Amino acid sequence: MSIGEILAVLRRRWYVMVPLTLISLLAGAHLYRSVPVAYQSQSSVALLDSTAVAELAPAFGNPISNAGGSLVVTADVLIRTLSGTDAARDLQGIGVTDPYTVGFAANTSGPMLTLTVTGTDRANVLEETNKLTAFAGETLNALQAAAKVKPAYMVQTAPVVLPQTPVPQMKSRYQQVLGVVIVGTTAAFVLSFLTDSLLAAIRRRRASAAPTVRGRGRRKPWGRQLDVTALLSCYLALAFFVPSNLTLPGMGGVGTPANVFALLCLFWYLAAWITGRIRPAPGTRLPRVVMCLLAFSVLGSYLANAMRGSSHKEVLAADRGLIGLLVWVSLVVLVSAGIQDRERLDVLLRRAVVMGAVVAAIGFYDFFTATNIADSISIPGLQSSVAQITTLDRGSFTRPRSTTAQPLEFGGMLAIMLPFAVQQAFDPVRRHLRAWRRWGPVVLMGGALPLTVSRTSIIGALIVILVMVLRWKPERRWAAIGLLMGSVACFKVIIPGLIGTITALFASFLTNSDSSTQARTVKYSAIVPYLTERPLFGRGFGTFLPELFFFTDNQYMLTLAEMGLVGVLALLVLLFTGIHQGGAIRRLARTESDRELGQAFFASALVSLVIAATFDALSFPMFAGVFFLTIAAGGSYLGFIRRAAPEPVTVESPCSSASQQPADRSRVPAL
Repeated sequence: MSIGEILAVLRRRWYVMVPLTLISLLAGAHLYRSVPVAYQSQSSVALLDSTAVAELAPAFGNPISNAGGSLVVTADVLIRTLSGTDAARDLQGIGVTDPYTVGFAANTSGPMLTLTVTGTDRANVLEETNKLTAFAGETLNALQAAAKVKPAYMVQTAPVVLPQTPVPQMKSRYQQVLGVVIVGTTAAFVLSFLTDSLLAAIRRRRASAAPTVRGRGRRKPWGRQLDVTALLSCYLALAFFVPSNLTLPGMGGVGTPANVFALLCLFWYLAAWITGRIRPAPGTRLPRVVMCLLAFSVLGSYLANAMRGSSHKEVLAADRGLIGLLVWVSLVVLVSAGIQDRERLDVLLRRAVVMGAVVAAIGFYDFFTATNIADSISIPGLQSSVAQITTLDRGSFTRPRSTTAQPLEFGGMLAIMLPFAVQQAFDPVRRHLRAWRRWGPVVLMGGALPLTVSRTSIIGALIVILVMVLRWKPERRWAAIGLLMGSVACFKVIIPGLIGTITALFASFLTNSDSSTQARTVKYSAIVPYLTERPLFGRGFGTFLPELFFFTDNQYMLTLAEMGLVGVLALLVLLFTGIHQGGAIRRLARTESDRELGQAFFASALVSLVIAATFDALSFPMFAGVFFLTIAAGGSYLGFIRRAAPEPVTVESPCSSASQQPADRSRVPAL
């Protein structure tokens, strides 16, 4: 469906589009005038150790300050107490009736709390913040008195930032207005196409004469047919080359230009599907069914978050989670249902590999210049969704992140793209190309993985090697092993100390002497109380914010807290679906090239399954986008392979038809 056709439908059904759009604009204006401005005041409190801490003994020590040997645990106890219903009831008794939040102060690892009160009366908000700050100290003293702690061993609170003058929070007001306008405009858009489709169906049933043949005039630029592959190529360009920390104001981490473009593409697909101009490709239903399971778990967690009386930050985070879900759904639908031609799907994967190679080349620049090139990129209208992104070091090496938000995202994205780069390098269709065009992406992606100096990247590379190399013929396998050993030797000579640093990382991991690993494993047990509280659907997708709770560095643990057991089950089904699709392509393929493609999908999904336990993968937009795109591409390829598979030989039809013979892909043009 072209842009001209979309505009023509909207012009014909103006009586649907215009009134509903005007109603949404009027509703937004009314909401802007009727919703009062919210004011917010904050204060910060630090916990000070007891004066007799040097004389601690099991018989008379402070059990709160010594719980785990850190005041951070004391701060966590105080946060949980102040966030409980009993504390809320006591605060209402002293006049704190507006919503308040208590959490760890941002960008700090010490026992420092931030107390926030939000309300519509500026003077009252400031007074309530003072009361909340004093109540925090009284609550801590009451906890210790109930535990029969001697005064000399009591932990004290010390305000380090006094209650600040309340400032207006216009962002939430604008978000509500914008949400009403977007919902109304979207409803008008969809109803316009539904109306056009229904009326067209009625006309077809009543028509008795042949349709009028129109003359072929000069095609305008906006009259050209849009292609799903072209749209997804634009999405990949935005995802790879616009730093993923740059987002539209007010949308948080999900407001990247790539995500917004993906949502617009979803509206385009809905318009084309409603009017009958596009139909889902047959045999590609599996990825969409699995996405329905994931969507069900996300919606269930959203309702769970709405029913538990969450804070304002958590409500906004849950809304952003729904936007992220729509982005993932749009990618799966566009790839699996929108691409009707096998060659166009090949083109999309080749473009993804080429763009990924460029991102890897930028990572090389970051590593050898000890900078982050993304820090120097500034785009008008976009702002950073991360407070401070600094260059990360490990050992004596700068960890590159290229245009991603974090080195882990950079390594994870390259690890799931590397199998396709290897498959395309061996593809017979591309043998006429120069060697550097076929093997350049493999060298860039594979070489950039060790530069991140992270276990995630190395684990991903090892999985790709094991899955891909072991399926090759002996001559290719031994050549690849020799090349890998030579590459390790080259890294050892060109970048002295890199191999030793990576080896030390795994050695400390195996001996449990690495502080990073210990910090992660300690947090696993901290997830249990949140899971016990809400085991099925969790606290709400996207609501386990680091500024309110802590970093999990594990997608499965994060999913347990946010979406409960149902969410983890849906995530595992999605990951194993990707593995199943790769294996099915490999089994049903009739050519060696297609078998290697199935192996690439198998390796990519297996990498995602494993490295999801090493960082919160779906929290990063570039990794999540590439992951869902590859899952959907696997389902689409499986549909093509199944439709091309020969029918079983029967007595009635002992010979297969010519149309069932393997397609000759030797003439498929390369990108």
